[in-house]
Parts: sequence; structure tokens; C-alpha cells
Amino acid sequence: MFNGKSILITGGTGSFGKKYIRTLLASYKPKRLIILSRDELKQFEMQQELNDPCMRYFIGDVRDSDRMMQAMNDVNYIIHAAALKQVSAAEYNPMECIKTNVHGAENVIRAALANDVSKVIALSTDKAASPNNLYGATKLCSDKLFVAANNMRGGSQTQFAVVRYGNVVGSRGSVVPFFKKLAAEGAKSLPVTHPKMTRFWITLQQGVDFVLKNFARMQGGEILVPKIPSVRLIDLATAYGNGLPIKEVGVRPGEKMHEIMCSSDDSHLMLEFNDHYVMQPTIKFYSTDYDYSYNPLGETGLPVPEGFEYHSGSNPAFLNIKQILECEQQS
Repeated sequence: MFNGKSILITGGTGSFGKKYIRTLLASYKPKRLIILSRDELKQFEMQQELNDPCMRYFIGDVRDSDRMMQAMNDVNYIIHAAALKQVSAAEYNPMECIKTNVHGAENVIRAALANDVSKVIALSTDKAASPNNLYGATKLCSDKLFVAANNMRGGSQTQFAVVRYGNVVGSRGSVVPFFKKLAAEGAKSLPVTHPKMTRFWITLQQGVDFVLKNFARMQGGEILVPKIPSVRLIDLATAYGNGLPIKEVGVRPGEKMHEIMCSSDDSHLMLEFNDHYVMQPTIKFYSTDYDYSYNPLGETGLPVPEGFEYHSGSNPAFLNIKQILECEQQS
């Protein structure tokens, strides 16, 4: 479905963007691949690795509505990956986080509608479910904006959906590169916030593949959540610590002990498919009446039990230390 099409990714110089571009070029022949980000150095560095004739590098910020309007001209598909993602940084710089994650989302939506883009997928996070930090709250707000955008389209063909998943193995700013760096530099111990803390875990390739497949299965208005395993932070530290002792440093501002991707309050909206969940929108769309239990790929979903919660601490699938290391190799 991507052959001969123009695809734009906001925040495209990040870990997801690079893997997404490589995957797309390996399997399809797009007309244009537009990488939009505000960092000229990252764009320069990325061009040394990835510079296919179909690729275009655009300097721009999702906060800039005029630039979004211009960048999305004649674009068919959009992945909105741009965000301020560091939990602690968001707690100390709340207005900057809101400007990018909330106002930026609005700018992407308005530009997509104005340019009659076919489909838009916004990347979300497990922290958007029952958020207790500003980053999660802004991403929940963004999710709501993208869902409701399906009611704003009028005569436009544009469909909006959200993909929500957990921590990505080895992504920029994540804990694995941090642990590796400390071990390589001869640290005396590895800092772990709490030995019982858990997180959802997904490889970069799994995340990219899930997003690409969802362009074919999405109808508009849904939040799609992959079924993925959990990890214990203590096991991550053991896997990458080269035998270093663990030092408990306490939970940081805005952190949770466990993450949730689907809360019990939303269980009445949840449908379970073979390899993913779908959260149906809380609102009704005036122009359409989708049956989300059946998607364009022919997959069928069933309602989850009342009170169901997709929780990293109670997730039935946990990775052991060997599997954690294998997971990184696959990414």
C-alpha cells in the first residue's frame, strides 16, 4: 500500500524514524519519504546513512502550524512520532512539553485535514493510560485529539488512529544504553529505582512492523495496542550490569512502579484480537458507524472481561534475563 505514495514522519530522526525508513525502503517503493524534525545536526548525520532518491529532509517543528501545512502538501500517510518524552524533564518544563505534545498534535491534525491526507497514525505511550506524570497527561490529551479528529474531517477522507506501546529496547534515552555505559565506564554499582518496578518491553522492529500493519487494519478513531511482554528492572540491570551490584535510588518524579496500557476503567471499550487490543472511541462519529470488532484485514476481536486491565506487573508474559538479551539482538 506504500508503493508510489508520499509518507511523512514527524520526529523522523529518532530511533523509530530510522528503523521505520529502513524497513519501508526494504519492502516498498514510495514516491517520497519525508523526514521532518527540528534538529539539523541529526538530519545531517542521518543523511550519511540514509539518502535514497525518494527521501526528503525537512527542517521544521510541530509547534509551527504554517510549516506543518507546507510539509504535508501532497502527502498520503503520516506517522506522528515527534514528542518531548523524558518524564523528569517534562515535570520541570511543563509548558514546553504541552507546546510540543498537545499544541503540536493539534497542528498536525489541522494540516492533515487541510491537505486531505489519507491516513494518520500517532504514536502514543503506556504512560498515557491512567497518567500520573505530565508527559503521560500530554500524551493522553494528544490521543484524545487524534481520536476526536475523525469527527472534524467533514468532507475530507482523512482517518486518524493511535498506536500505544511500551518501552522500546535500546531507544535513545532508554535504560539499556544507560546501564551499558555505566558498566563500560567502570561504575561501582548500577542504580535501580525500585527492585519491584516493571515495564512493558518491545523491540524497535516490532514497533515499526506493528505501526506499518496498522495502516492497513485501521478504520479511524481506535487506539491499537500490541500484546507484548514485561520486564523487571532488576532483571534488566542484571542482564547488562556485568555482575555489578544493584543500588536502589528511589522512584523519580512522575514515575510509576508499573505501567498500564489499558486501564480497568476502559475495559468496556476494549476488544481483544489475536496479537493486539483495540480501544474503541468513547465518542460516536457523525459521519461513520464503524464495527471495530472486525477490521479490513479480516481479523475479528472479542470484548474483554469487565474490569480487565493490561498491566505490566500482572502481564502473564515476562522475559527472563536470557530472553532480554535475545530481545536486544532482534532489535
